[in-house]
Amino acid sequence: MGFWPSPVDQPIRGTLDAILDYLWRIGVPQWFDYNLVEATGNVLLFVPLGILAVMSFRDGRWWQFAGTGLFVSAVLECGQWLFLTNRFPSVADVVANTVGTIIGVGLATLLHRR
Repeated sequence: MGFWPSPVDQPIRGTLDAILDYLWRIGVPQWFDYNLVEATGNVLLFVPLGILAVMSFRDGRWWQFAGTGLFVSAVLECGQWLFLTNRFPSVADVVANTVGTIIGVGLATLLHRR
């Protein structure tokens, strides 16, 4: 998805906007908007990377795994900047992806300890 030539949500943007409009009409707060949905999606996409890192390298530290998420995300964003005219890099995406990796590390660590 990181190197898809156009924004991945582009084909469903109208549907997503309609769903958000409906949610706002029934009382969901206005801060629950497209930006929150996009950021949450970025977080969720990187949770598996954190889980996989812990499962693959059990002797690593959480900050090493977080660094891996940061590195992978930064490479993806740089690739978008260099090679894709319809995509744009975002520091917010790198932060969200890194947070997702950390959440994955935390989940895998908790599950492993149990």
